[in-house]
Amino acid sequence: MARCSGDDMTSVDADATGLRTTGRIRLRTLITIRWIAIFGQVIALVVVSYGMDYQVPMLPAAVVVGVSVLLNIAAIVQSRTMARLGDRDAALYLGYDLIQLTVLLFLTGGLENPFAVLLLAPLTVAASTLDRRPTLILTILTLCCVFLSAVWHYPLPINPEGPVKLPPIYNLGVWFALTLACLVVSGYVWQVAEEARRMGEALAATQMTLAREQRLSALGGLAAAAAHELGTPLGTISLVAGELARDLPEDSPIAGDIALLVQESRRCRDILAELARRPEASGGDPYELLTLRSLLDAAADRYRGETIQLSIAATPDDGSPQPIIHRTPELLHGLGNLLQNALRFARENVDVHATWSRDDVSVTIIDDGPGFPPTLLPQLGEPYLLDEHQEENGHQHLGLGVFIAKTLLERGGAVLAFNNPRNGGAQVVVRWSRHNLEVRGSPP
Repeated sequence: MARCSGDDMTSVDADATGLRTTGRIRLRTLITIRWIAIFGQVIALVVVSYGMDYQVPMLPAAVVVGVSVLLNIAAIVQSRTMARLGDRDAALYLGYDLIQLTVLLFLTGGLENPFAVLLLAPLTVAASTLDRRPTLILTILTLCCVFLSAVWHYPLPINPEGPVKLPPIYNLGVWFALTLACLVVSGYVWQVAEEARRMGEALAATQMTLAREQRLSALGGLAAAAAHELGTPLGTISLVAGELARDLPEDSPIAGDIALLVQESRRCRDILAELARRPEASGGDPYELLTLRSLLDAAADRYRGETIQLSIAATPDDGSPQPIIHRTPELLHGLGNLLQNALRFARENVDVHATWSRDDVSVTIIDDGPGFPPTLLPQLGEPYLLDEHQEENGHQHLGLGVFIAKTLLERGGAVLAFNNPRNGGAQVVVRWSRHNLEVRGSPP
């Protein structure tokens, strides 16, 4: 089985978490854009017809513009109950704008009219906000509108004394230019917008993951504090209950209740002792100080299994003491993601080797699995990478886990490198400047 480029180790799926939504564009935004278009159309018709005294079919043009006004008023009423439009509704909305503008161009010269370039406006909005399918449909519709405007239209009302017939080569050139522009705009703008959307969704997933780790850390600290604060009153309760049990005669009617009270107080004491002894089970204290080796152990604890052998080694490069590090959610979750990824794809072993010197700290994670796909290796750390050959249990991993790990670790000044060693498997190297990673005031 080929290894996915950065398995989605946190099980954070954009669709499942609601990060990828269909309502990307506000209805009010489209209403505003249409009002601007209507205003510009009215001004152009009035100036050309009355200011320049050109022969424009005003009545049909006014009807076309009036229909847009009525539809926009209806959209305003609808906007009170619908804040955002789905892709289908937005595509229908923009498709009408394309058709309305095409009808106006039919009445005023087709592609000979310099305002024909505005056919690109609805397509640009669609490419920057909608998914691939509605964008493709609107691209085809725009190409059809450009073609119809080139071959079927009234003469351009450019001369008060009569229409002017431009050379066919001009129409052909404008048609070719607009056709090419439609393809470029729909492809280029959509690709750039989709990259921005994916990055935004991935960053949102990262923030959700970090917030979850911070809540777990806070919960661990709260559990430890509760264990400490409740210890004294619980000790008093146990002492009083023990004295009552000792002083009561065996045939007392409340002897059973007192014995139960002693038993339950002991049980509470054991629970609180466990909470105080293992705060890491709930996330731990985010400001707890750990050595580098202990930090790696804490990051790997939740992912250790029985089938894969995980070994962790820590050695100095120059005899300097082991760095002391703040136990933060970013470090725990970032390193934990990388360790989980290695454990998931390893066949038998995962080796973690931590080294340090007076200047640098490095953690190398090596597994004996299939390695990263060579075609995606240069892109590792980007979100939503798909390997067409990789599928686990019918699910294609998106690389979101590695993106989250890389983002969290880089926030602490780390530099990550991914590669496939010559002897097989996958290798991830994480490096920090010791000055940035180590707790200030630690021994040099």
